[in-house]
Amino acid sequence: MTSGSFSEREAAMYVAQDQGIFRRYGLDLTFVTVRSGPVGMAALASGETQMHSGSATGATLGSAAEGMDLVYVAGIINKLIGNIMATPKIKTPADLKNKPIAVTSASGGSWMFTTLALEYWGIDAKRDGISFRILGDESVRSQALLNESVAATHLGYAFSAPLVAKGFTNLGDLSKLPIPFQSTGIMTTRRFLNSNPEIVENVLRGVIDALQFVEKPENKPVVLKILMKRLRLQSIEQANEGYEILPHIYEKKIYPRVDGIRNVIRLLGQTNEKIRKLKAEELVDDRFVKKLEKEGRF
Repeated sequence: MTSGSFSEREAAMYVAQDQGIFRRYGLDLTFVTVRSGPVGMAALASGETQMHSGSATGATLGSAAEGMDLVYVAGIINKLIGNIMATPKIKTPADLKNKPIAVTSASGGSWMFTTLALEYWGIDAKRDGISFRILGDESVRSQALLNESVAATHLGYAFSAPLVAKGFTNLGDLSKLPIPFQSTGIMTTRRFLNSNPEIVENVLRGVIDALQFVEKPENKPVVLKILMKRLRLQSIEQANEGYEILPHIYEKKIYPRVDGIRNVIRLLGQTNEKIRKLKAEELVDDRFVKKLEKEGRF
């Protein structure tokens, strides 16, 4: 399984692999962080990987629009999360006009999070002269912001904390905004789903076990250690910032969010006719989540 994200929101997957949780269900699953969503989609399309963990973005929906039989089978985080962090000179969202903002990739997760937040604040990047600079993952973008080579960027809570301590401006915690969105979800292809339903089901069993592991207070030291290692954090305090937000962003019932996918289709469909023709309902298959709920797994 791949992921184009590099933040605390992957904690459950890190825990599942490091604690051998998938092996409980006969799976030898390797969770690989790739540079971006498009890389993950290319690997999925070629059959090099079988599943992907990520948000509804230009990469995922664009792949579906081009004919890839992509389907969401679970939603681990079903809302926008993270902070829009800015230099100390930036005090309000309006101050971002005519400024550069760093993202991981064009139409990827960080771009999507940022664009939806700007839209909520009444700002249009093209109209208001905002340029997006493709720089890389959160560690790279946080350093660019620290050097003030960009005005702002979207960051997870672990990478936001050191900047807040240095006086950088947090323009908003996106998890508090009422914006429909399918954030971290589990995707596969219908081809793989139909030929290997037991594997998909067991992956979701492992994910649920991992989410419950993260949730238990007695496991906090283990989760913090895993976050520090996986995210290459410099301090336990930074890891704790990411850990503390997890109970507020992880779903208890891991259903994919159809209205969240529909919201992204609306946004990207303004400039992409193929994406505009997608139906959110056809990109979701929640049969396994329904089965697990009936079993009382959550």
